[in-house]
Amino acid sequence: MNNPFVRIVEPLDPKQPLKKFFNLSKLEDARYARLPFSIRILLEAAIRNCDEFLVKKGDVENILNWKVMQHKNVEVPFKPARVILQDFTGVPAVVDFAAMRDAVKKLGGDPEKINPICPADLVIDHSIQVDFNRQSDSLQKNQDLEFERNKERFEFLKWGSQAFKNLKIIPPGSGIIHQVNLEYLARVVMDQDGYYYPDSVVGTDSHTTMIDGLGVLGWGVGGIEAEAVMLGQPISMVLPEVVGYKLIGNPQPLVTSTDIVLTITKHLRQVGVVGKFVEFFGPGVAQLSIADRATIANMCPEYGATAAYFPVDDTSIGYLIQTGRNTEKVMCTKRYLEAVGMLRDFKNSSQDPDFTQVVELDLHTVVPCCSGPKRPQDKVAVSDMKKDFETCLGAKQGFKGFQIAPDRHNSIVKFNFEGHDFELAHGSVVIAAITSCTNTSNPSVMLGAGLLAKKAVEAGLTVKPYIKTSLSPGSGVVTYYLRESGVMHYLSQLGFDVVGYGCMTCIGNSGPLPESVVEAITQGDIVAVGVLSGNRNFEGRVHPNTRANYLASPPLVIAYAIAGTIRIDFEKEPLGINASGKKIFLKDIWPTRNEIQAVERQFVIPGMFKEVYEKIETVNKAWNALDAPSDKLYTWNPKSTYIKSPPFFDGLTLTLQTPKTIEDAYVLLSFGDSVTTDHISPAGNIARNSPAARYLTSRGLTPREFNSYGSRRGNDAVMARGTFANIRLVNKFIDKQGPQTIHFPSGEILDVFDAAERYKQAGHPLIVLAGKEYGAGSSRDWAAKGPFLLGVKAVLAESYERIHRSNLVGMGVIPLQYLPGEDAGTLGLTGRERYTIIIPEKLKPQMNVQIKLNTGKTFHAIMRFDTDVELTYFHNGGILNYMIRKMAS
Repeated sequence: MNNPFVRIVEPLDPKQPLKKFFNLSKLEDARYARLPFSIRILLEAAIRNCDEFLVKKGDVENILNWKVMQHKNVEVPFKPARVILQDFTGVPAVVDFAAMRDAVKKLGGDPEKINPICPADLVIDHSIQVDFNRQSDSLQKNQDLEFERNKERFEFLKWGSQAFKNLKIIPPGSGIIHQVNLEYLARVVMDQDGYYYPDSVVGTDSHTTMIDGLGVLGWGVGGIEAEAVMLGQPISMVLPEVVGYKLIGNPQPLVTSTDIVLTITKHLRQVGVVGKFVEFFGPGVAQLSIADRATIANMCPEYGATAAYFPVDDTSIGYLIQTGRNTEKVMCTKRYLEAVGMLRDFKNSSQDPDFTQVVELDLHTVVPCCSGPKRPQDKVAVSDMKKDFETCLGAKQGFKGFQIAPDRHNSIVKFNFEGHDFELAHGSVVIAAITSCTNTSNPSVMLGAGLLAKKAVEAGLTVKPYIKTSLSPGSGVVTYYLRESGVMHYLSQLGFDVVGYGCMTCIGNSGPLPESVVEAITQGDIVAVGVLSGNRNFEGRVHPNTRANYLASPPLVIAYAIAGTIRIDFEKEPLGINASGKKIFLKDIWPTRNEIQAVERQFVIPGMFKEVYEKIETVNKAWNALDAPSDKLYTWNPKSTYIKSPPFFDGLTLTLQTPKTIEDAYVLLSFGDSVTTDHISPAGNIARNSPAARYLTSRGLTPREFNSYGSRRGNDAVMARGTFANIRLVNKFIDKQGPQTIHFPSGEILDVFDAAERYKQAGHPLIVLAGKEYGAGSSRDWAAKGPFLLGVKAVLAESYERIHRSNLVGMGVIPLQYLPGEDAGTLGLTGRERYTIIIPEKLKPQMNVQIKLNTGKTFHAIMRFDTDVELTYFHNGGILNYMIRKMAS
């Protein structure tokens, strides 16, 4: 081993001399014991992988010297232990790998060098939709439709699992990526190639952070960056500041983990933790189960941090036993963590490390709450929900406003559903979904929902039949304990049948609403409501017809479904009146914490986890029956509308091209703040009047066969046309919402793709102007690939979401940032100018570059290539081009 730290390698157990570890306590460096636990994991990875090439001794010193170096914008490498992907982002990753094999072969290299070196798991969870609900066979019907729509994609993924080494596929119908990771895939401590070391993971989904709740350091990265990690490259990251989040006190009896995470999300948004790690500590952590911690860690992207880490403690070790992990391996895990000083006792303050800053939350101050109507950080106490929504109705159009005229606040639209008459008003609930790994991984809130349903049914309460109710658990274990505890029957009676195992409503796969409901919403311009136990509620994400969407705990989802409206004060107004004329209030049916815990202790047992996960890779008969090719190079089908060889590597040579100045670029789109990846690259339905629909129709498909954008991420022709295709897109050039822009040379208003094509044909480069938090939301490589294919050379924004900036870099699109105190307004930019961006010969990280306008105005912006490695990618035209040249040379 050519490692300068080989001196600290020793066996964990003298009886097993071939099983070794790097004993960090033997560094004999006092700084180690003061490091945050999350930074200790970065340090161990740097020491273990130190080869004086990709990872240098100086990198190790920088991490050890974290207390000083955290403020100095120092770049450090990190090689995670694993990569995890879901199918929406996994399909384009496997497409890229297949195309990279072709490219390496064309350049004279060995295509089989393109192979995951770092272990990768791909969980198929994003394809299933809520097409059927409130039927005894909804689950089977939805799964059958999933296979009918996605057979070609699934065959391709099965080919990938056979063609590439180190790639494991978890078949559809198994659960949600992060819950499967928590309950099954996570090791906490790796035992590989003769060494023990901390488990760590990066994933192509922003909520990969959920695994931080178990003590596995993980976060979301762009699909492009994940592919480089799979090929053995370290992540290049700026050594982060670490905010210590101290939890004290005990939660009140009626408070759920959902209420806690929504409170923390708002708090940390106010603190400002973008680009930082958050590490939880304090005696309050000991009051939280691993499921509670995972819920809090899951929503890390919503409060903007890179990671939200809970160090491993005895509760974590107990969770591994509870979820059926091998007892001997679990004891070995504990022994390793004790040896390297990574096992935490949250009640022992002498273990508290140094932090960049400390903020505190008393869990006793948390009250039941929701978040909405358009952003996850906009927390509203349940007691204020009615008043807050009614304020939003009349407020100016924005994150907390719908701009409904005062005389229309009490508008009612009558409609008929299945032979019965109903009414819709502003605030009427039309979607109620218990969904998302954020909450379905947590037995306390799921059993709480089940017990509430039981009491509601026994009290004679019902849910109106037109409300689209659904239950999509994150794993089969949830169904198992809901059924065994006897509450599933009551959930079904209220319409919350299991409709599938996957993300479903949380990612916009909510399926269609009844036509009469859609007509009533449209006719009355009704602000209809979706209530979901998910983690994101951006406008246009959940469903095109629900303009208001609220995140809530599973019990509250059921409560609002029964009420039928968000305009209810639960403390003063009854949920409903039963057949006997009795008013039933929420407090009458809300289960106590003791009730929930008693049921959980009895029914959430290790045997369930073992039984479900022992057969997870073979239980899906439809998957087993798929016939996939066995060739090492993929045979592309030119007729396919799902899988297509991308044009990213067309014309690629081994010779580097010098980056050139971007001359006289037009502005394709001009945005305000908080443009999300949902706006840039939608995942939901393909609108019938969109460029993507026209393309699919030209290939002989009917609207019923369009499927979703997310399912077609393996086809660049669809995804380029779907870029900026969100119906809620707000472009400053257009006076109404919609996926259109002005083609300035002609003055015509066109669909964004059609305008970009016109510019491309004329040889005009493009840029995008944006405000703060550009690219917020889900990790989507197509939110960078799509603009790249449209001809966008640069984005000029006030600030970026971390993963999206990384993805832009990975595609060779320049992320430019206004200088502090400047923006489009202060500079007087209209977006109708033409922009020349001067690219110097010698580039440095975060250097200022000059921008000249055709009006004669000149200003400067920061070129957000943050590290030397990112500049290397840019010189290569992107990270994948860099990897191909490396593998082919």
